[in-house]
Amino acid sequence: MKVLIISGTDHKGSTYNIGRLLAGKITSEENISEIFLPRDFGEFCCGCTNCFGKSERECPHFGKLAPLTEMIDSSDILIFTTPVYVYHATGQMKAFLDHYGWRWMVHRPEEKMFSKQAVVISTAAGAGMKSAIKDVADSCFFWGIPRVYKYGKAVMEARWDHVKPKIKKSIEAKTDSIAKKILGYKGGIPLKTRGMFFIMSMMQRNGFNEADVRYWKEKGWTSGKRPWK
Repeated sequence: MKVLIISGTDHKGSTYNIGRLLAGKITSEENISEIFLPRDFGEFCCGCTNCFGKSERECPHFGKLAPLTEMIDSSDILIFTTPVYVYHATGQMKAFLDHYGWRWMVHRPEEKMFSKQAVVISTAAGAGMKSAIKDVADSCFFWGIPRVYKYGKAVMEARWDHVKPKIKKSIEAKTDSIAKKILGYKGGIPLKTRGMFFIMSMMQRNGFNEADVRYWKEKGWTSGKRPWK
């Protein structure tokens, strides 16, 4: 099982360490890959809309994004880690996800996403995890990922090595629980995802965006086919 950790900061703090802890409970070290933001991708969307109206290949940052997209597509589990920045995900995480708007179900979703699982992890010394997690989980859902786990934790410290043993013990228990659910997952698409996909398939029969309409018709999704078995 291949796991990809996408870190919303270059700093290896509490959030990153929890992500690594979880990954190690899911698979072996050689099957874990990492993306660090903004080290591996620090571009901001410039709003040209080329990805929507033409092709994702027309994005000015396509060359930098393509190898990261391949890492996402070839992984079974995506673990997003973002500390809380002013009650939300980090700016670099948001900028990264902005570049995948064209992959939302309303446009041109990648069928591989419908067989993956994702985990969104966020920590803070105090609060804000819920809104930070939502920033990322929204993209996971609209990409089509059927199972998204969320874990927010107030670690009460700014540094991982200062986090109290009692809190780390609770983190161990929670990551054990999430790992067990991931490894025991048998597949299946939830009703909410099925419903959203159905609505989009109806809309794309006579959609306003030629690139999207062509994509859906080529996949056969407007004629009843689905990207899951």
